[in-house]
Amino acid sequence: MNAPSAPSWLEALLEPSCLVDATRYRIFAVNRAFARLVGLPVGDFADKSIVELTSAPEDLYFWEDVAAGLSDSICSETWVRSAEGEAIPVERKVGRFWLRAGEPCFLVTMRDLRPQRQTEEALEEHLAELKATLESTGDGILVLNKEGAVRHYNRRFLELWGVPESVLNTGQDANLLAHMLDNVNDQQGYQEQLEQIAQDPLRHGTDVLLLRSGRMLECVTLPQTSRGRVLGRVYSYRDLTERLDAQKRIETLAYTDALTGLPNRLLLGQRVAAAVRAAQRSNSPFSILFIDLDRFKNINDSLGHAFGDHALVEAASRMQKVLREVDTLCRVGGDEFVAYLHEADAVGAEIVTRRILERLAQPFDVDGVSFSLGCSIGVAMYPTDGNNLDTLIQCADTAMFRVKERGRGNFRFYQPQMNVDLLARVKMDHAMRQGMEQGLFRLHYQPQIALCDGRLLGAEALVRWTDPELGPVSPAKFIPLAEESGFIIAIGNWVLQEAVRQATVWQEAGTPTVVSVNVSALQFQQGDFVERVARAVHAAGLQPRLLELELTESILIRDANEALARLHSLASLGVSLSIDDFGTGYSSLAYLKKFPISKLKIDRAFVTGLPADEGDRAIVSATIAMARALKLAVVAEGVETPAQRDYLHGLQCEAFQGFLCSPGLPATEFERLRDSLLDAELTP
Repeated sequence: MNAPSAPSWLEALLEPSCLVDATRYRIFAVNRAFARLVGLPVGDFADKSIVELTSAPEDLYFWEDVAAGLSDSICSETWVRSAEGEAIPVERKVGRFWLRAGEPCFLVTMRDLRPQRQTEEALEEHLAELKATLESTGDGILVLNKEGAVRHYNRRFLELWGVPESVLNTGQDANLLAHMLDNVNDQQGYQEQLEQIAQDPLRHGTDVLLLRSGRMLECVTLPQTSRGRVLGRVYSYRDLTERLDAQKRIETLAYTDALTGLPNRLLLGQRVAAAVRAAQRSNSPFSILFIDLDRFKNINDSLGHAFGDHALVEAASRMQKVLREVDTLCRVGGDEFVAYLHEADAVGAEIVTRRILERLAQPFDVDGVSFSLGCSIGVAMYPTDGNNLDTLIQCADTAMFRVKERGRGNFRFYQPQMNVDLLARVKMDHAMRQGMEQGLFRLHYQPQIALCDGRLLGAEALVRWTDPELGPVSPAKFIPLAEESGFIIAIGNWVLQEAVRQATVWQEAGTPTVVSVNVSALQFQQGDFVERVARAVHAAGLQPRLLELELTESILIRDANEALARLHSLASLGVSLSIDDFGTGYSSLAYLKKFPISKLKIDRAFVTGLPADEGDRAIVSATIAMARALKLAVVAEGVETPAQRDYLHGLQCEAFQGFLCSPGLPATEFERLRDSLLDAELTP
């Protein structure tokens, strides 16, 4: 059945509308807006039940109330089922209407609530997000209206202010605000801030509040406005306590030494910079001490780093007690310290320096272990030696290094010549390393001659270096530098390889010659030294007896047991062993009896005075007699005169070397000398 066309006035209504029979609740007219809402053509509504069209269960009761005439106009919310089955929320108004006399009907108008519901849902979602944001922030938030009543707060606010449940349970805003006032240290100041805000509702402010709990809060207050009207105020509280504590810890770490608690170089630099500015105004001096503990590495190596740390703390404490409050002692690294002496001239610096030396020279007792510990100190003066910390430390360090060179346990003031010498050493060290890479090192060979008949017994390999800029550099200069820097290991390994190579050449040429090679203490201490010697000899095919290793006395006494084991390993290879520069060290008969040594070499220092010097005569005579008793051969070094040679021959010394016969010669020149000596032996 087709629905009759809607009255013109019904079509004119903007809201979806329909006319319903008052007795059967059947629709008999709809406007196009109603048809669009439901999604059906206008003609499909003819005689359709209005009750079936609405989907809410309570609609049955609703239409009963309508039929009962409880009201001429009823408004409610319900759901309308669309043609696609969607439940559409609507606001429904029903009014009794007489289309014709005596024939009542109902005019039903509906308003689509979907846009409103979407807005409400979006608003609810937004409010939920705001609430989640408010709760998730690390700051405490309090929102008041313009009358001062509490509108919102988050849990973080309650935590920061320590609000108890008893205050919250009252529901009284005044109790909460009173609690806040009671928990501020400076209540008067806090009250004044609140009064200022009340007088100026648009005031922006940032303050710091110290609470009785110990918390320190940063308070940011902003007005809450809408369309130019002040609605209230938002307070944001941030806990600064941990940040300030962390900042203090960071500052402590940044400016102090973690082990000793002393200022570090950064803080020292700031204080010295301030001292320089003050000194420029007052023309007053000050001093910088560079303090290095002597042989501290031995403490760490023997007793462990933990024990060494305790020793450093004790040493720092001792030095700190010597200084004044206006002075600064800092640890710059390892066992090195720098002291700034406020307005101290040279006399004052010397007094403090001697006190430090005395204090550190006293016996230490750490963890029940007693030991001794000294130091070496370099002193630099402002402004004589520099006008900034880096320069002054460099000068003091240079002076300290000179103390180390001269035996330790003392102090020296910086002198400009020290830097010149240090620069020369740095330049030579670099040139020495470059020279090794560029193949600028050579071996010369000095003959060792039998005193009884002039036979050639062997040759000592002597390293020589000629630099393109420095020219020929004396071994007396570069060997000590190489030992100090550790480069002597590289030089020693090269000398060993080159000497073995040359000895092999002579062996294969039918003129086997014993070649002596000097071994440094540092080289001997390397764990692979014995293996390195064995590889060099075996790889070259050299008869081991043609290689002789010359060892210093210091090697033998540093670690006698380890040295003994290595010497026996070397002897088992078949190489010869001798003690070089005998008499300058600390050898004893006990060591000489234990070690597989076959030869002693008397140092040139005792040969120079022969035969005139009584002391030299006594030392040389005793050495030769001792060697003879131990069945050791003796070679005298540095023989330059026939008188020296003849005196040694009279003492039954086996051999000599020195300028009397020949200096060290390149291999080709040595070969010519050797050949001439052989010819002399063959000539009747």
